[in-house]
Amino acid sequence: MPGTRKLGRPTDHRRAMLRAMVTYLLENGKIETTVTRAKEVRPLAEKMITLGKKGDLNAKRAAMTFITKEDVVKKVFDEIAPKYAERNGGYVRITRIGPRRGDGAEMAIIELV
Repeated sequence: MPGTRKLGRPTDHRRAMLRAMVTYLLENGKIETTVTRAKEVRPLAEKMITLGKKGDLNAKRAAMTFITKEDVVKKVFDEIAPKYAERNGGYVRITRIGPRRGDGAEMAIIELV
């Protein structure tokens, strides 16, 4: 992933965090996080939905390597992907909601469109 943000974490921790966030986003439809993290999660989540639109076994296995819960993979392939069948990308929206009270970090809601 060229040009990725490091988010102040070592590679393995960062990858695990992003996988967990993508899984949670696909499971629940929206999450509240910092703008920087949301910008990192968006392309990963959109790639998983695109895999769901392909719908073949190879795509399912590829999704299984990234998404941490099997039932979420099933949901992506059976519910989420068919919903976006007519749409070419842009499945995720990032909405800024202002600074966080504790440290002033810019917060955002990232949600499935």
